[in-house]
Amino acid sequence: MADYVLVHGAWGGGQTYGEVPDRLRAAGHRVHVCALRGLGSRQGELHPGITLGDHVDDVCEQVAEAGFDRFILAGHSYGGMVISGVATRLGARIDAICFLDAFLPGDDQSLWEITGGFEHGWYIDSQRHTPGLVAPIGSPADFEPVPGQVGYHPLLTLLEAIPFTGEEAKIPRRAYVFANAWEPTPFR
Repeated sequence: MADYVLVHGAWGGGQTYGEVPDRLRAAGHRVHVCALRGLGSRQGELHPGITLGDHVDDVCEQVAEAGFDRFILAGHSYGGMVISGVATRLGARIDAICFLDAFLPGDDQSLWEITGGFEHGWYIDSQRHTPGLVAPIGSPADFEPVPGQVGYHPLLTLLEAIPFTGEEAKIPRRAYVFANAWEPTPFR
């Protein structure tokens, strides 16, 4: 049996994993679905000063609180940025890392650097009435957050880079799952 740490994407929360955590638990695994500051169940903490480093801290703290010594780490979408940051700190403890249709940064790359004009335009335009907080891609101009489900995302998390430390190279197994049915996908 293994310990799993699941990290959700932007704008939402752990509920985006649906029945996956329960299925893993039913198979005898321990599972921790992370809650990132300002998102999902932690929407009440949202403010424009939240950084990618804050989200990496959140996951590292939750891994410690869960008591996981060795674990499998998975991240969806923006969660790929977060798990990359976690890998730079805890790589020697991670048995496998899985990017689920997720951003996969190179050394010292921000999400801004690995996205293109469509995303940049959205990030800029959607936070004009909520400075520093980006509305979900494709949401209407009058977007209203759904408490505990989907809300605004801190812009600073998209601008901060992940500097590699060498710790991430200690992860023995890596996987990338690409879901190709969504357009425009930023994951090519």
